[in-house]
Amino acid sequence: MVITFLHIPLIFLSFVSSLEACPKCGSLDVPYPLSTNDNCGDPKYKIYCNNGSLEFLSAQGFFYKILSIDPRSYKIIIRPPSIQNPMCHSSDLSLGGLLLDDNSPFNISTRNTVMLFNCSDSILLSPLNCSSKSVCKVFEEKAVEGSGCRNTLCCSFLKDASITSHRIRVRMGGCTAYTSVVELRPDAPFDSWNYGIELQWAPPNRDFYFRGH
Repeated sequence: MVITFLHIPLIFLSFVSSLEACPKCGSLDVPYPLSTNDNCGDPKYKIYCNNGSLEFLSAQGFFYKILSIDPRSYKIIIRPPSIQNPMCHSSDLSLGGLLLDDNSPFNISTRNTVMLFNCSDSILLSPLNCSSKSVCKVFEEKAVEGSGCRNTLCCSFLKDASITSHRIRVRMGGCTAYTSVVELRPDAPFDSWNYGIELQWAPPNRDFYFRGH
């Protein structure tokens, strides 16, 4: 009887997990609490499966393709918006860049090195790295997408805890384009850069599953 009792919680957890997991979308599994429909996951962690492509919807209504999911560390990586050449405009420029809802369980992690392009001179008053040695200069010179941004003022920064974790802003009259690299190591070769915007989510409180059962 003792052995049976010890195994009940494990069996129950496995059963609950199988009920809550959403169907696979394209090549990506959709682990709890992420939710692609009303019948699985937690609706607070809404993402979208559009024609076999898993996508994240920003607060302004812009879809970003999800590149990977790490359920153990509660993180997803989304694809940065494309940069339109020769204007050097991010495809989400009209919406002001990436914005997450303040009440969302998602936030932008501190492992993103963000590069801003085609910036106005006012950005030089900020603490961002706008020097000739900034990694944004490497992107301009070596990336096809960066070619339209060459010879413009660009800056880079690590998205740390002192900066808002709910937006990456671009605008006319400020900086008009951006990209991001996850966990950029000093002196890492350009062809090894992991392009993406890493988001992390706060895990849900699952205590309610065990009340009254």
